[in-house]
Amino acid sequence: MAMTRRTFMRNLGLSGSSLLWAGCANGQSPTVVKANDWQPAYAKLEDEGKLQDRIDEAYAFFDECQLCPRRCRVNRRGDQLGFCRASHEVTVFSHHAHYGEELPLVGRGGSGTIFFSHCNLRCVFCQNWPIAHEGRGRRVTDDALADMMIDLQRRGCHNINVVTPTHVMPNILNATRKALHKGLRLPICYNTGGYERVEVIRLLDGVVDIYLPDLKYMDGDEADRYTVQGALDYPERAQEAIVEMHRQVGDLITDDRGIALRGLMVRHLVMPNRIAGTREFVRWVAENLSPGTYVNIMSQYRVEHEAFNYPPIARAITPQEFLEAMDWAEEAGLQNLDKRSLAQRDVFLRMAG
Repeated sequence: MAMTRRTFMRNLGLSGSSLLWAGCANGQSPTVVKANDWQPAYAKLEDEGKLQDRIDEAYAFFDECQLCPRRCRVNRRGDQLGFCRASHEVTVFSHHAHYGEELPLVGRGGSGTIFFSHCNLRCVFCQNWPIAHEGRGRRVTDDALADMMIDLQRRGCHNINVVTPTHVMPNILNATRKALHKGLRLPICYNTGGYERVEVIRLLDGVVDIYLPDLKYMDGDEADRYTVQGALDYPERAQEAIVEMHRQVGDLITDDRGIALRGLMVRHLVMPNRIAGTREFVRWVAENLSPGTYVNIMSQYRVEHEAFNYPPIARAITPQEFLEAMDWAEEAGLQNLDKRSLAQRDVFLRMAG
């Protein structure tokens, strides 16, 4: 039975149902809508009178923090610090229009990126270690965070891209509601390292429009080896969370300019010596999400922070390692690979040829 345009638009972006984006899978073209026909999910949740309830539920986690799989159970409102070293206030390193993100996020105006300090994972090769490991930045109130969101919209950014949001998710929700009442109309892009509790991600259903998770490791032993204080359960927790993200927002939807409005975009960093498990990753995406999932297979691994102390990752990847990763992605049937990944493959092919 054909879906009318009115019915489709009522569903689009205005519901958390996992059924809305099924047309993006199985090799079909990504859904495209006009920007003027769309509003962010959190606006509908506010219209329904439910957004404040989500915020209250999120803030309750601070009393005995279990926002991430580490479940430190510290009282962050009482200024106790857990693994992430974050208090009940957010610390922000910077906010600006970012042009290095995936092209559907960047467009012409850039992705409105807010870099939060601290991290619940802390990889030993972290490229942002002064922010994630050392917590450099300045503390801001939720009102100030809302003002940053409005500032990014004023600059012409296409989304609010919250980077490393897991440990400050309650603040982000509160700031989003405050910004909404000041005129915010951009999608929230939840840019996470992937170490999430699926129960917490469910709380974001109807708030977040774009999920941008990493799936860093497919083997728990590797995750345990290359993260501070270990994360043996990383693959299981990340996969559970990403499946839930896909249930909420489905495959990528863009406007008629190619700008992302809603959907899942998954990142995977190719690492030396197949540490990341790329072959297993692409197969998992094809089998558990959809072949139409937007996937960015990244080549920019660098030896950073403490990686020099770990011989298996103490070098850059080779062209051959990246080329085999892209071959595996195509063999798995992935149909929506990031354009920059494809361009990088062409560069390495020319180098190899």
